[in-house]
Amino acid sequence: MYLIAAELGFELAETRPQFINRGISGNRASDLYSRWNEDVISLQPDLISILVGVNDASQIISGAPGGATDRFEKAYRCLLDETKEVLPECGVVLCEPFVLKTGKTVEHWKQWRQRLDEYSQVVTKLANDYETLFVPLQNSFDTAAKRIDTGYWIWDGIHPTTAGHRLIAREWLKVVQNSPWAIR
Repeated sequence: MYLIAAELGFELAETRPQFINRGISGNRASDLYSRWNEDVISLQPDLISILVGVNDASQIISGAPGGATDRFEKAYRCLLDETKEVLPECGVVLCEPFVLKTGKTVEHWKQWRQRLDEYSQVVTKLANDYETLFVPLQNSFDTAAKRIDTGYWIWDGIHPTTAGHRLIAREWLKVVQNSPWAIR
């Protein structure tokens, strides 16, 4: 989000767009929902962008107690239902969760990719169900990984490098700035 804020903040300086990042490393969809009122609703934003799913998958794949049940879609629907009810005029951008085969994901790669492909389908369906914008990311990372090794884009299979963050920003800007929710 910092790269997006930098780009649009520079390009649109006269309108002084304000960007607030409430992302917390390690959070799952249920974590977002538990703090949604304080971190999102209370701010009355014009546009909300969400990228979540990898930590949900990690909890399940690692067998952690937090992954005993898969609450990804249920928690995601709850926060979208609440947002649409309380902030009906607010735009929503759903970003596709992604992974690459390197670092932490190598050992259980098939499980990682299968789970994230399932979550991608869920996010795509949610974007359609709630009439939100959808930013596809997995294919962009897969394509980028053909240029140069996966670690260049995502250092541990989960967390993007600076170049990986630029890839996300590029895809986000392409979708959002060519939509009715474009930041002006």
